[in-house]
Order: sequence, then C-alpha cells, then structure tokens
Amino acid sequence: MAAAGLASAQPGGAPIRLLVGFPAGAGSDNIARILADKLKDELGTNIVVENRGGAGGQIAAQALKAAAPDGHTLFLSHDHSIAILPQVIKNPGFNPAADFTPVAGFATFANVLAISGGTPAKTIQEYVRWVKTARGGKDTIGVPAPGSIPVFLVQLIGQKYGIDVQAAPYRGSAPMTADMLGNQISSGIASVPDFIQYQKDGKLRIVATIGARRDPLLPQVPTFTELGFDNLRDYPWYGIFAPAGTPQPFVDRFGAALQKVLAMPDVKHKLTDLGLNVAYEPQGQFAGRVRTYTQTWEKIIKDSGFRPQ
Repeated sequence: MAAAGLASAQPGGAPIRLLVGFPAGAGSDNIARILADKLKDELGTNIVVENRGGAGGQIAAQALKAAAPDGHTLFLSHDHSIAILPQVIKNPGFNPAADFTPVAGFATFANVLAISGGTPAKTIQEYVRWVKTARGGKDTIGVPAPGSIPVFLVQLIGQKYGIDVQAAPYRGSAPMTADMLGNQISSGIASVPDFIQYQKDGKLRIVATIGARRDPLLPQVPTFTELGFDNLRDYPWYGIFAPAGTPQPFVDRFGAALQKVLAMPDVKHKLTDLGLNVAYEPQGQFAGRVRTYTQTWEKIIKDSGFRPQ
C-alpha cells in the first residue's frame, strides 16, 4: 500500500495519535512504540503514542469515543478495556459496540497463574495441597486490578479445587509482581508479558495458562483447559480500534500497513519476546473474535454473581 494513500487521508500530513491506556514503560506502551516506529515509515506520517493511563484503559477508551472519526486517532488495546470493563463498571463512559470500529487484531497472549519464589509449590496441584495443608485451606492471590479477568480466575480456581482463595487487587501488574518477587504474596495472575522474564530467570514459576493449547513460550506449562476448566479456551488479545464512523478506506489502509509491519522479522521477534503470539487478523475476523470473547466472559461474570461497581 503506497504511503501516499494514507497521506491523502491525513490532511496536511497531520500525525496519527495512537492512544494507550497505560503509562509509559508498561507492556501496552512498549508494544505501541514497537509498532509506531515501523508504521510511520510504512504510512508516510508520524504515529504519536499518547499515554492516557488510568482505570484499566477506561480513560483512553473515553478519549477515543470523544475523538473525531477522521483517521487521526486510534486506540491500541487489549481485551480488558474493550470486552471486560463495560461489564464490570456501571457507567464506563463508552459502549464498544456503538462507539468504536475494530480496525485489526495483531496478537494474542495468555493470562497465567504464577507462584512466588518463596512458595514451595511447582505445579497447581502442589499449590492446592500447600494451601490446604500449610494455610488452612485459605490464601490470597494477587491480581492486577479489581473487576479484571484474573479476579474471576481466582474464583474459578477456588471453586474447582475446594479452597478459599481471595483476589487481592493491585493498581497494575508491576506492584503485584514486586510483592510476588518479595514473597509478600504466594501467587498472582497476570499475562505472559508480565511474568515471562521472571519465569526465565527462575524467580517465579508459571503453573497454568489460559488457552486451548499450550503457549509456545511455555511448552512445559499445562493450560487451564487441560486442568478441567472448559470455559477458559479463548485467548486474550491485542488490537487496534478507531472511533465509530472512521472512513473505511482509512481502516483498510491502516490494516494493510499493520499487516506488513507484523511480517517484519525484527518486529515479530520483539513482540514475541514480550510474550505475544503475533498473528494479523483483518477487520472482520478481529471483530468476530471480540464479539465471541465478550460473550464468553459475559457468561462467566454473570455466573460469578459479580455486580457492576
């Protein structure tokens, strides 16, 4: 796709704002900057990563809704901000189905249960036995945010294994991981990108992953599906969204440029190192993934008895 094609959709060569719902240095920010660096050359216009951190991506999502649908503003988001937040917050300030246009998907990843270095368990079965014998059947599992998928995973683990485990919400995965590394909590649930380096260094032990198949970066780790959690097959994802009403030619051009960038070996290598399974999904396919994933978690959240806050 010629750079001039996008330039014509960007009056005056104005840059594209790529909103990110987390602060600089966080996983989503790192991913955005890897893509933006290559997309600016492919599209012939600057891509400015704009961090709108806070509330699990809610602030960035609200900014996308408020933006004009002129191709100047996009939102790089994972599943939480789009599929989960609107189900756990009474008034999130946006409706993804009405306010956003999916542009393309570019990666999936797994949420995982990891055990802190000071906890003796090396498998989820050993963790359950340790909770029952050493903790009186009760424990606290760290989660990056209230009302997030890890919260519901904690509940499912407790139900499955007959232990009283409670989610301990943090303000992001970084402080939670710090407490795990310091053995302040026995375990935590977050994404592969949050834990993968500590797993490689032997400081944490990942013992279960979401998904229908084992993660390529963690071939020795069983999936929750293998462990009997039949409703945890769908992978969390990353994708690009635009305001509703963004012209289709822009959506198509950006998607084509993203596909080309993802095929670059250095980009794929960098994203894989961050714990992502890189795979381009065009608009229609990605929109279908978002719908199916949202419906799956809508049922899990409803069955959990959770009430939107």
